[in-house]
Amino acid sequence: MATRTSKDTSKRHSHWTKKVGTEENEARSFKSSSKPDEDETNGRRTALKTHVVSLPTPRKKKLPAAATVSIARLRSVVSDFRKSRSGVTLGLGSRVIGTLFGYRRGHVRFALQKEANSPPAFLVELATPISGLVREMASGLVRIALECDKRKEEARNKAKGSGSSSTVRLLEETVWRTYCNGKKCGFATRRECGANEWKILKAVEPISMGAGVLPATEAEDGEVMYMRAKFERIVGSRDSEAFYMMNPDSNGAPELSVYLLRV
Repeated sequence: MATRTSKDTSKRHSHWTKKVGTEENEARSFKSSSKPDEDETNGRRTALKTHVVSLPTPRKKKLPAAATVSIARLRSVVSDFRKSRSGVTLGLGSRVIGTLFGYRRGHVRFALQKEANSPPAFLVELATPISGLVREMASGLVRIALECDKRKEEARNKAKGSGSSSTVRLLEETVWRTYCNGKKCGFATRRECGANEWKILKAVEPISMGAGVLPATEAEDGEVMYMRAKFERIVGSRDSEAFYMMNPDSNGAPELSVYLLRV
């Protein structure tokens, strides 16, 4: 039995060897038959090489330092411009609402608003009593001039020829010399809009143009006289602005004009 088994094993091994050898020969013959000619391959490679174009790699150009700074400044200016456009308050326009008001025994207060319901962008209290202003307006045209002094730093820079000016806007000045029809009438002082002033402006908010008297309450000092109208705003420079009352019933000059000057 052992001898027969060894013989069978040797037969099987020789048969497997022949089979593997036959398969290897077939694979080699298949590779040799499927392999293209060297001349044909070299021709294709040459054709591919003729169509390949090597492009130079783009390089980022380095800008000079001055150009980089200029671009940064331009971006900051554009950013500030966009912020300013997206802001709520952009300053007064060419048409504003002006209100002169005051208690019958008190002084005149003058407020400028962009819209009827907006907080006043400019509010000053004049030394002129409200009764005196009423008499002036009854006699004819009224011209009110408010003058303030330029800053000492601005005057020094202007004398040196540096050209720099004050950063304070004209409507933000605090103390003004007052003239009414050419007569000096003391000083005017810029005020913040308090609860009392805002209450009066809210009471006359529905009125686009007109004059009248608001009834007094127990907590107030008496009746409040007011005159309210639309004004045309003309900006001469950063140191001069004029406000002309727009009266549709008047064909001539405006009845009231207010001038702001920084001298």
